[in-house]
Amino acid sequence: MQMSDPDSIATPRTNERTAPLRARMGERVLSGFLSAGLLGILSLSAWLSPSSDGHGTHTQLGMRPCMWAAALDKPCPTCGMTTSFAHAGEGHWLESFTTQPMGTLLVILTSVIFWGALAQTLSGARLGSMIQPALRPRVIWTMVALLMVAWIYKIVTW
Repeated sequence: MQMSDPDSIATPRTNERTAPLRARMGERVLSGFLSAGLLGILSLSAWLSPSSDGHGTHTQLGMRPCMWAAALDKPCPTCGMTTSFAHAGEGHWLESFTTQPMGTLLVILTSVIFWGALAQTLSGARLGSMIQPALRPRVIWTMVALLMVAWIYKIVTW
């Protein structure tokens, strides 16, 4: 039987890319904070009452009405996001989508990242490394393009 190197016992296993298969304690703590913050956003969304106007729900949080909408009588690029999140928080997915399509996509992404971060926190599985491909410029530009399409939709339905 061959003896293994004593230093290799303390070293986490690695895959073909030599990334550790288990998250380090610092990564788990950070993902814990991330999951707590995202749970706060999702819980707050469920607590809010969606505005029947399709925008303005953020004023329930003590924020001012949108100056863009007040000055131009047109929606801003993120107009209706909070209302969309509030509809999703109540389980009204169609209303969420028709209020602000990008808001619905973001609430789904928020939920997915919450569950991934929570799983990494509790189990140590390196789920965060699966998110890294989403940070590539191509994906980010696609998200920006989708935001612009959602903004045009919001202008048309204003």
